[in-house]
Amino acid sequence: MSETPSTPAPAATDGKMRLAISAMGVVFGDIGTSPLYALRETFAGHHALTPDMLHIMGVLSLIFWSMMVVVTFKYVSVIMRADNRGAGGSLALLALVSGRTKTSRWTAGIVLLGVLATALFYGDSIITPAVSVLSAVEGITVAAPDFAVWVLPVSVAILVMLFSIQQGGTARVGAWFGPVMLVYFVVIGALGAASIAQTPEILGALLPHHAVLFFVADPMRAFLALGSVVLAVTGAEALYADMGHFGRNPIRVSWLFFVLPALLLNYLGQGALIIRLGAPALHNPFFLLAPDALRLPLVVLATLAAIIASQAVISGTFSVTHQAVQLGFMPRLRVEHTNAATAGQIYVPLINWAMLVMVIILVLSFRSVSNLTAAYGIAVTGAMLIDTCLLGVVLLRLWEWPLWRTVPLLGLFLLVDGAFFTANLAKVTHGGWFPLMVGLLIFVVLTTWSKGRKLMVDRMRATALPISVFIRSAAGSATRVPGTAVYMTSSPVGVPHALLHNLKHNKVLHDRIVLLTVKIADQPYVAADERCELEDLGSGFHRMVLRYGFVEEPDVPAALANVHRCGAQFRMMDTSFFLARQSLLPAEKPGMSIWREKLFAWMLRNAEGAMEFFRLPTNRVVELGSQVEI
Repeated sequence: MSETPSTPAPAATDGKMRLAISAMGVVFGDIGTSPLYALRETFAGHHALTPDMLHIMGVLSLIFWSMMVVVTFKYVSVIMRADNRGAGGSLALLALVSGRTKTSRWTAGIVLLGVLATALFYGDSIITPAVSVLSAVEGITVAAPDFAVWVLPVSVAILVMLFSIQQGGTARVGAWFGPVMLVYFVVIGALGAASIAQTPEILGALLPHHAVLFFVADPMRAFLALGSVVLAVTGAEALYADMGHFGRNPIRVSWLFFVLPALLLNYLGQGALIIRLGAPALHNPFFLLAPDALRLPLVVLATLAAIIASQAVISGTFSVTHQAVQLGFMPRLRVEHTNAATAGQIYVPLINWAMLVMVIILVLSFRSVSNLTAAYGIAVTGAMLIDTCLLGVVLLRLWEWPLWRTVPLLGLFLLVDGAFFTANLAKVTHGGWFPLMVGLLIFVVLTTWSKGRKLMVDRMRATALPISVFIRSAAGSATRVPGTAVYMTSSPVGVPHALLHNLKHNKVLHDRIVLLTVKIADQPYVAADERCELEDLGSGFHRMVLRYGFVEEPDVPAALANVHRCGAQFRMMDTSFFLARQSLLPAEKPGMSIWREKLFAWMLRNAEGAMEFFRLPTNRVVELGSQVEI
């Protein structure tokens, strides 16, 4: 009789539970801190509501069903199934869709949608740290009103500290993120439950007819209230974006069994408190849930949660930037790895300090959470709406769902996302212009770089000499010298400009010449056996293509060390790397507007060098200039 092994199951369960707890600290920080301000701003924001039973029950019903439709149904149940080999997020979804949909009729629009969603993400990521930290620090004024004058200085100090520690990595601190957020969710859930026990009729808000009654009785205010209700689901896109770090199931477990119940209890508890106290509770219902003796500890806990939420957004911005660089939407930027054991923990100095400056400007300009939340939401809802459009392509083109299944589902998502987005348009004049402005600037940068690179590569390819002609004419006539020359080229056809310049000036060719192109695939990782593609061109010439996923770091020397089909083993001391640094010339018929050409030229000059980006040995690199018309 065979025995059933009992140890693997508990071990697997423990591992999933640890991942679920870790996900709380990274994935749910943004949506987890929404109770600090979402309900308050719905009643006391720019479109204030009377705190009576109709509005309280209607708003809470809208919050509950928004979380169920947008977060639970749309993201957790549907969109998280559309992973790009485990990776999620707008760029991963864009790479997945554009990689499978090759018709030009679809591809151009799909790419623009994905790039726009990425641009809006940057606008949102600047506001999130400002809102989260400021709302937590403002809580201390509930217990100590005299502290109000210190709210801005303390908030700025916390933000400066937060961005300053990024360069050292967050591995040690990050180990505490999950447990701290677990404690935070338990506390806010318990406080909400205690308040519900005093006013149990608030549980009726879970029924959808209260939201319907709100719209029937006060349609305009109900519509405008959606602009604040959406604050309760900001951060939902993080579930999808961070799927590659934790996996689909741990995120689902965290949401369904920990985060969602805690958030619902807290929102209902705040609603019950407003019913009991009326307008005075609108000052800060989140912190008023706690007894006097516990408000200061709650402020500390909420501040820690806000810092964790901000950290998650900052780390996510680094990851999105890295993906944008790899996929060709941004110039090469310096990326530092803060943890040798974890490839995903990176630091992008330019993005970090630019975000800090923008966040501080936001805090000092808007000065309060109420003013900041007026700017919050429009970027999030725009990105959510684009995710739904990309999901439609996935359902129809990739999964090949029939129309009778696709249309009702997309119709529901578009109705909800469209309502949230149009309601947030009312915020444009109150501060919503800021994330739109940031998104527009980022969109211009992304599209200009992508278009400029395409024009430059196409022009270089059009003027390139065929490699077969070059080998026949130069291989026998030029002097051959010992060693290996690797010519980095962005085009896998023709002769690299650096090779032509080297032969022209030095009049020699190495015994082994490798024309090397690095390509980024439309998937997060490339298997080791698919990394290298090699072609022997004869006379000591070889064409090599190295493929990497869009979340991987290209390491050319490491890849060459594993190549065994190109003659002798590659030795760095016998290998020289030749790079071409392009300078742009104005063409008679420019491919872009003059101002975009100048912007592209500026980005090209300030991009990180290929030597650092491809991890080439500094003492084995030769750079040769070339001129290109675009």
